[in-house]
Amino acid sequence: MIKAVIFDVDGVIIESAGIKTKAFEALFADYPDKLSEIISYHQKNGGISRYVKFRYFYEKILGQELSAEKEAELGEKFSKIVLTQILAAPFVPGAIEFLSQNKNRYDLFIASGTPETELQNILNHRQLIPFFLEVHGAPKDKADIIDDILDRYSFQRKETVFIGDAESDRAAAEKTRILFIARLTEENPELKDCRWKVDDLTNLDTFLQNMS
Repeated sequence: MIKAVIFDVDGVIIESAGIKTKAFEALFADYPDKLSEIISYHQKNGGISRYVKFRYFYEKILGQELSAEKEAELGEKFSKIVLTQILAAPFVPGAIEFLSQNKNRYDLFIASGTPETELQNILNHRQLIPFFLEVHGAPKDKADIIDDILDRYSFQRKETVFIGDAESDRAAAEKTRILFIARLTEENPELKDCRWKVDDLTNLDTFLQNMS
């Protein structure tokens, strides 16, 4: 029986994954010959902190040193590009209905790659905070977040599920040995081979009961 549900946010609760893809395109528009490689890495690692991605882009793709000042500047520009759009983006179909109807049935958590202060701001503006026992974001690693939740709440791994939309989300679930549900979108075809997958959250409660 599923007792705890841990959610990613972008592309799982809020339809914001595409917004962040466009933000990376804007930030690295001056590198047109490298842009497809940059976007491909971002999409395959959708749940990873933007700062980890910045370092990877500079060190592995652009072959440049990324100073702390430049990294902070990129982070600030990224936030300015995405924040207004995310605050206005639609919810994933079924997300609000599931949260409203099941906040007392399951223990609900957030584990996101978004910086935690920004994440709290978004969830507060979208009036989502009351649905969750805890909200966690970067720089904490998702696998560490999950392990910490399991330890402090004494959930069994077989009664805990993580819902994400990126390969890194699946990896975090596998590392912590909990169940994983992939929310499929056009940006994550690599997750189609997941055992448990949904197009949206419309019938999530029934889905969770069938996993038990």
